[in-house]
Amino acid sequence: MSMRTMILLATMLLGGAAAWCQTAAQLPKDQQAYEQFRAWMTRLPPDEQKAPNLKERYETYLKSRGVSEAEIAAQIKMIEDRGSAMEVALWNRILTAENPSFNVNPNAFLVEMAKGRKPGTALDVGMGQGRNAIWLAQQGWTVTGFDPAEQAVALAKQTAQKLGVRLTTQIAREEDYDFGDRKWDLILLSYVGVRGVEQKLQRALKPGGVVVVEAFHRDATKGRSIGPAVVFDTGELVTSFPELRVVRYEEPMTEADFGKQLMRVVRYCGERPQ
Repeated sequence: MSMRTMILLATMLLGGAAAWCQTAAQLPKDQQAYEQFRAWMTRLPPDEQKAPNLKERYETYLKSRGVSEAEIAAQIKMIEDRGSAMEVALWNRILTAENPSFNVNPNAFLVEMAKGRKPGTALDVGMGQGRNAIWLAQQGWTVTGFDPAEQAVALAKQTAQKLGVRLTTQIAREEDYDFGDRKWDLILLSYVGVRGVEQKLQRALKPGGVVVVEAFHRDATKGRSIGPAVVFDTGELVTSFPELRVVRYEEPMTEADFGKQLMRVVRYCGERPQ
């Protein structure tokens, strides 16, 4: 799961600024400042969340709140230097929580798309605490998963061991991961970023292999803040993988795995021709 994707999904899980206010007092000062920045950013319209002047806009916001120049400089430097590590720490807390605020069962679309397929090699992109990777392994797939949240990956390995299934795991972000060439029979992207890795994913599939994607439809952003990395327009995913044959594409209203609210999602399954 890329860092941008992690930031955007964390908003859905924590409920933005309100949840930040509830937990801030329990966090170190630097983590409080970082999560305040994240809550501010994710309240922006999706197209503005990736604007090149985001830092300057946040500086202006802090000034409007009466924060001193010295403190603003310190916060901006902290975000630049330690933001990635703090985001990983945030996701480690979310994904290993005793009472998870996300669906801990395997993704329903994955289950449907894997049904009837002969188990082979599977890759879970942004595996989190392993809900999907473990299910695939239980069905007989040889599963690899990766995620930058090392505590979540450790929990996935621990759970898999208890259940008697094997996972191969790696601590990595999707932009740094080597997907390989004609390596996978199934690649899953469940609420993680797709843009920028489409060619890598197509190249990584074996003939007959499938890419399975579930993410948010643009309609889901109405009344809530979800950033662009995990939001797709009508039909967009169909054109994202020109080398693949569309097996299934739909845009249903359903309870999303992340956020656990009724909203519109996009579901795509594409197959590399034999």
